Amino acid sequence: MQAVQPIAFAELYARSCFSFLTGASHPEELVEQAVAHGYAALAITDECSMAGIVRAWSAWKTLPEGTLHLIIGTSLHLADGPELVLLATDRAAYGRLSSLITRGRRAADKGRYHLTRADLDAGLPGCLALLLPPGDVACNPQQLADDADWLARRFPGAAWLAAPLLLGPDDTTRRRHIAAAAAGAGIPVVATGAPLMHDASRRRLADVLTALRHRVSLDEAGTLLAANAEQRLQPRSVLARRHPPEWLAESLAIAARCHFSPGELRYEYPEEIVPPGLTPSAHLRALVGQGLRRRYPPGADGSGRIPTAVREQALKELALIAELRYEAFFLTVEDIVRFARSRDILCQGRGSAANSVVCYALGITEVDPGEARLLFERFISRERNEPPDIDVDFEHDRREEVIQYIYTKYGRSRAALAATVIRYRPRSALRDVGRALGFDPGQLDHLSRRLAWWDGLQVAAERVREAGLDPASPRVRMLLALANQLVGFPRHLSQHVGGFIISRGPLAELVPVENAAMAERTVIQWDKDDLETLGLLKVDVLALGMLSAIRRSLALVSQQRGQPFTMADIPREHPKVYDMLCQADAMGVFQVESRAQMSMLPRLKPRCYYDLVVEVAIVRPGPIQGGMVHPYLQARD
Repeated sequence: MQAVQPIAFAELYARSCFSFLTGASHPEELVEQAVAHGYAALAITDECSMAGIVRAWSAWKTLPEGTLHLIIGTSLHLADGPELVLLATDRAAYGRLSSLITRGRRAADKGRYHLTRADLDAGLPGCLALLLPPGDVACNPQQLADDADWLARRFPGAAWLAAPLLLGPDDTTRRRHIAAAAAGAGIPVVATGAPLMHDASRRRLADVLTALRHRVSLDEAGTLLAANAEQRLQPRSVLARRHPPEWLAESLAIAARCHFSPGELRYEYPEEIVPPGLTPSAHLRALVGQGLRRRYPPGADGSGRIPTAVREQALKELALIAELRYEAFFLTVEDIVRFARSRDILCQGRGSAANSVVCYALGITEVDPGEARLLFERFISRERNEPPDIDVDFEHDRREEVIQYIYTKYGRSRAALAATVIRYRPRSALRDVGRALGFDPGQLDHLSRRLAWWDGLQVAAERVREAGLDPASPRVRMLLALANQLVGFPRHLSQHVGGFIISRGPLAELVPVENAAMAERTVIQWDKDDLETLGLLKVDVLALGMLSAIRRSLALVSQQRGQPFTMADIPREHPKVYDMLCQADAMGVFQVESRAQMSMLPRLKPRCYYDLVVEVAIVRPGPIQGGMVHPYLQARD
């Protein structure tokens, strides 16, 4: 028998692990496997989501040019209709698709969506649509024909009927009904493998995810589980045996019409932060000049007192900010801080923002750059090509006023929080996999409690033995293997602690927006790492309980003294403060809280603010993991 030669093919319906509890492979794995199989193109189409596309795009960027064409889309199951795949052909089409996902997500509780046929009455200009036949198409071919006709009318010249053939018992009948429905509606048929995983080795994990999604054990799942492991990225030779050549060729025709790339996304800051007639650059320069004169007021003779080094540093920073076009970002943060100060809400910028004269002049940070001697390049660097990160802490019991100011100023359609991807860690993976495998809940709790942070991100066999289980048992081996596979998979999207995305136009045209679990909160479908990958900026509006404590302390001191006592009245560089810190007695004098930080204080013996900067900086994950310092070991002579 002559071997079937591989032919060109584009997979247009691939779901990753960001189709939560459905996809059994990471977006990066799908990209790598598509390349290994020699696919011409791959579409990432998670269900009513764009949460995985940035990771897929990041993996795609590492490939040699022309290796694989990455397509962006989504899959949807209409509440009163069929299941569809929608693909974006260009930037405008992507914006409409993202807005449709937002509409569906905002119409339902967190983690769900609701879309109907009416939402597609006018089609979706610029998007291509694939109709997915139901699993029981042989039982109701007329419904498939009606759905194909409905889709053809909504997407004229941009509709196809997808044909997943997964070695089921009715593939021959299925193929015949698909061809008949497509012919009746006047639309082509396109081949797809409908992959949920990159490789058959994820079959068992896919079954576990199915059981978890339906809240049953594997023993109870029955026909909910896939009949085989065929929903994976298949070799092209296998696809050529299952599908007619013209169906495979249609996949290439569709791919050729899709030109959108996430690299085209550009973030545009709101216009209202700049007064009419001024450019962002001119307005920022004016605010910085006013701020420096306020920070360094003139003497009795009226002469200016801005140090030459500070003035030169400010000009250097403003030039780089203008070159990288970050003016609007600084203006947005300044506007939020100005509102907080107008309401007497204590706030303080921290982190790398403390390195900036511009931030000091704008009132974002109180750290005098002339005294701290910090490198501005830690904050913004032309060579690193990374967006600036400004963390601003507000009193924790008054931050809601700041959040509502943002929502009021920009509207719900233009402001939302970044997401945080909650991922499986060893304990949660053990519990969920064990539940699917039918382990006793008490036994699983006993086992998960024995895990420690130093075990890393894999479940060690010795922990299982300590819990009274036999690691050599086939059932326990399966538990360990599947739990370790599941570690790192996303469980769901949560809201970032305070990272806001604020846009000039509708935010939904940039990234889908959905409801958060907390009332009056909306989140986008990307986390901070995704935003950094795309070069998009967020404004961090964070809560700090210590600021609320400082506010109450200032009020108490003012009451005791009978006159106002403010932050500016607190003595600076008081020797007794450093005497206490050198004894690791940090209660009430400086926010040095972690055991690692406090154990370093008696060894480094800080005597000034800059000593504290050094101490806090080195007791961080990077220096510790690099072996530069160990906070719990005594220094050797």
